[in-house]
Amino acid sequence: MTGMEEFHNGNESSFNSEEAENIVKECIEKVVGADDYSQTQVNKWTAGIVERCLTQLVKQGKPYKYIVTCAVMQKTGAGLHSANSCYWDTTMDGSCTVRWENRTMYCVVSVFAVAIA
Repeated sequence: MTGMEEFHNGNESSFNSEEAENIVKECIEKVVGADDYSQTQVNKWTAGIVERCLTQLVKQGKPYKYIVTCAVMQKTGAGLHSANSCYWDTTMDGSCTVRWENRTMYCVVSVFAVAIA
């Protein structure tokens, strides 16, 4: 997303937000796919997305603890605003937010990665 700062110190174990964004997009596509918005499916989708993202992030074997959030919203013309702030080690820790959409809904997923000391 534009306006977000990325911090990399050249260390292989530093958080790679681009890699995390690709994982998140793939997870959303696998869980939601081309489905239309359905209120009865939202809980299943959000749980599936965060669980799949966590599984894929942990599989990378990097020394991080992860926090993943997910919001799914029907496209109705209503606004959705969110913000987050973190106090951490910017040389190792990081975050990314992915906004995904299809014809009937928005999905916003945030990943926070905190290096294990």
